[in-house]
Amino acid sequence: MQDDTTAPTGGVDWATDTNEQCIVDAAGDVVLRRNTTHDAAGIRRLVEGFLRHEVRQVAIERPDGPVVDALLAADLEVVVITPRQVKHLRARYGAAGNKDDRFDAYVLADVLRTDGQRLTPLTPDSAQTLALRSAVRARTDLVEARVALCNQLRAHLRVVFPAVVGLFADLDSPISLIFLTRFPTADKAAWLSQRRLGAWLAANGYCGRTPTKVLLERLTTGPDGLTGDPAAAAAHTTLAYVETLKAIRGQITTLEAQIREQLALHPDSHIFTSLPRSGQVRAAKLLVEVGDARGRFPTEASLAALAGAAPSTRQSGRHHVVTFRWACDKKLRDAVIDFAADSRRASPWAAAIYDRHTTAGKTHQHASRILARAWLRVIWRCWQDGVAYDPTKHGGAHQFLAQNEDASLAA
Repeated sequence: MQDDTTAPTGGVDWATDTNEQCIVDAAGDVVLRRNTTHDAAGIRRLVEGFLRHEVRQVAIERPDGPVVDALLAADLEVVVITPRQVKHLRARYGAAGNKDDRFDAYVLADVLRTDGQRLTPLTPDSAQTLALRSAVRARTDLVEARVALCNQLRAHLRVVFPAVVGLFADLDSPISLIFLTRFPTADKAAWLSQRRLGAWLAANGYCGRTPTKVLLERLTTGPDGLTGDPAAAAAHTTLAYVETLKAIRGQITTLEAQIREQLALHPDSHIFTSLPRSGQVRAAKLLVEVGDARGRFPTEASLAALAGAAPSTRQSGRHHVVTFRWACDKKLRDAVIDFAADSRRASPWAAAIYDRHTTAGKTHQHASRILARAWLRVIWRCWQDGVAYDPTKHGGAHQFLAQNEDASLAA
């Protein structure tokens, strides 16, 4: 058996239909280069090629998928080199920097050979986390689809039935969609009187937040829309949007129930649900993006950097610039910023940090990133120790409460 310094290294350029495989020896010479199909037989052939040449480490551009699962199952060490990094690494082997799958597989294998000691092997998450991540990300995709479709419906209604656009608080709310199903045109809505509208709202479980009289005024005083045959024709488009939105909302609800169930069974759920205003879906989103592989983030600074909550510093001579960190895990950043921005409504010390920086002139986004950086120190510590967040044991919260107590005594 070869030692780590002489063992060949492998690279895989992953694609939808095929995978480019490359193996280089300790001198950098190509030992094997071939294309395998992206099916069970092709992936098995790819893994067997690595094992036959006693490869121990394989570089690939993505951290998940069937190829990565097969490599890990074969006890091969997987190192992820992102597409952004590969793009810059091509210049080491030629000035043109052209994109070529076979060449990229070689670049991955050779960089692993020369710089393997600087690269961190992939630490896989548990099956529970992977399953929960799939549900959480699917829900996120459906929410984005719902928002996009709602915007399309709004633009359509502003032309054909503008009075209904601002009738209820949210155009895609259940009551709004039920209303549009029953009254897709201004002609049909003209049948409504205050009594009829009140009876319809009561029959459909309207919360009653806005009085019936006000809702009717919005309908009758709104801009004119289409009437007659043009309105009847446009109603088909309206109903198509409405029925699609209903279906998407239904699937989001189903996924949220599944997320809550999976979260309750996850061993790390108590950590993330203990955070202020984390709820269930937000806690699950934080959990799956941080993961449960503790070795991936040996320090809280490494977690903050990947989350984009730590600024990027560039220095050359007298030139020193601190900028926004673009290179990060976007999904992790979104999850952390979303939590941090809302945490200030339930955490006094978080609100104090946010207010201090917005008062100093920073934007909401900038202040939220600063707050996210502070929260990541707390989250990382709780995550590493496997304990729930307890504000009574949080030093930052203690300091804030002590300062407030001193201020109130002085007043």
